[in-house]
Amino acid sequence: MARRPLPRILSNGSAQLARSRELARTAADSATDVLHPLITITRGLRRLAAAGRRRWAETPKERRGALLFLVASVVLVVALVPYGPLLAAVTLMAAAAWQGRDRSPAASDGPDESQSQRLKSLYEALVPYFSAAEDPEPLYSHGGAWDKAFPTYAFDGGGRISQLVVRYPAYFTDGEAESRARIEHLLAAKSGRGREYHFTWDEEGNQLTVGVLLPLPVDIAAQRFVTTPGETVLGFTDPSRVQRTLPLTCGEQQRDVPPVVWRTGLRSTEPHLLALGQPGSGTSTLLRSIALQALQHGDVVIVDGGGTGEYACLTGRDGVLAVEAGLAGVTASLEWAATETERRLIAANQAHQAGDPPPDDTKRPLWILLDRPTAFTHLATADGRKDPQSLLQVPLRHGRPANVTVVVADQLDSLDALSEPVRRHTRARVVLGPAMAEQLESVLGAPPHTTPIDELPPGRGYARLGNGPVHRLQVPATPNPYDDATPDALCEAVLDLLPPRTPPADGETIPEQDQSEGEPERAPAEGEPESVPVAPEASESEREAMPVLTKEPMQNPGPVLTKEK
Repeated sequence: MARRPLPRILSNGSAQLARSRELARTAADSATDVLHPLITITRGLRRLAAAGRRRWAETPKERRGALLFLVASVVLVVALVPYGPLLAAVTLMAAAAWQGRDRSPAASDGPDESQSQRLKSLYEALVPYFSAAEDPEPLYSHGGAWDKAFPTYAFDGGGRISQLVVRYPAYFTDGEAESRARIEHLLAAKSGRGREYHFTWDEEGNQLTVGVLLPLPVDIAAQRFVTTPGETVLGFTDPSRVQRTLPLTCGEQQRDVPPVVWRTGLRSTEPHLLALGQPGSGTSTLLRSIALQALQHGDVVIVDGGGTGEYACLTGRDGVLAVEAGLAGVTASLEWAATETERRLIAANQAHQAGDPPPDDTKRPLWILLDRPTAFTHLATADGRKDPQSLLQVPLRHGRPANVTVVVADQLDSLDALSEPVRRHTRARVVLGPAMAEQLESVLGAPPHTTPIDELPPGRGYARLGNGPVHRLQVPATPNPYDDATPDALCEAVLDLLPPRTPPADGETIPEQDQSEGEPERAPAEGEPESVPVAPEASESEREAMPVLTKEPMQNPGPVLTKEK
């Protein structure tokens, strides 16, 4: 069967549309060129009228009459003079054309002297890395032309480089991480410290694009995010790294910010998270933010290894199963979590084998949040007890099909103290606070595409989900609402997200005994001798065989006494 050709309007529609747009653009440019004098005169008349109104408003009221008389006299004289109105109109048009001219300064064709000197010094610094003695026509040489190596450049208001395109020879080893790191470190040092730079390597075109990243917003407080069950917002990043935005409330303003969303559940490839950072970098803030989001659809068990009461606001809340800060309580909670994971697996497996859906009690997510678990490792070792981290092996290995998620936060220096299951099964990684490039690469598994800086606000760092790219991260402000140093606005934001407190359950009452069973024994009063039960009367031979009973406790219990000699 022969294929029917497309209609003419569909086959040639795109070409006609492009031609129409080109004609409309050409007509608009031509009209702008023709009407440019009229546009200039109109702009000048508007400026003259604004100046006249401003002059009239600045004139005192007692002088406005004289000024009005003077203007009327000038108009009368111009009207009586031959060709006066024509000359006045020509003069007004000339003044309007002069006032309506484009006053924007003309853009300079090239950089000024200071900018040229900065580019030249940067070019000379790159000569040892981008030059070779065997190159017959070197692009980089001492005293060479820097304009061939830097085709595109831009400067900010302070005279520092904000964007730069660097061309390099084809024999440069741009495929090696060490070579790239040297060039990135040099460009960041020469372009200005204290800023974060993003590097884009184009291996096919032998070009390197350097851009300055804007600081991430730090004024985003904890709030309800527009997400689906199974999605957790870790923080916010650059708009060029993700293709999704979330509507947020920042004070009285509404804006869209690109988030870093971590997906958990049955289909997640990164079911568990590991967050590391320096003291005060915001790892506890990240755990509080995750806990508030997890309590919307699941239950939470919190282990506080810091012992500073950072999670006291969650104690007794609906969905919070436990907030433990002691070794005994932590061990009991983690043992229960391991047992619960096994129970969920068995129940789900039995339902699958019977062809039934999983039970509802296995679908509700269970979150295990641990802050500094290595502190309990040292305590357990000192007391000769089991390491609580060993109890995380079952939730980490089998937690994904059981809807159990483990989040571990600890200090960056305690990475070696974490157990092997924790480091192996936490594929989602977060590093907060200042860190060396080697530390970031060892934790995240890949170096970031930006240059780390020394001073970072709390909650600022990097995140990587599985084998994905490394994102800059800013955790939403979720402080401890019971801290006196916390601003009132942030405290109210956190308190509004907390679930209500669960009322304490009534204690179990002892059932009353039946009268037929006899009255319970009465405790002896103070100073009253204890009553000794009277044995049935025995024979004389049996009384001689029985030992003498005293009220003193026996040090070593003897054998069972019988009536036989």
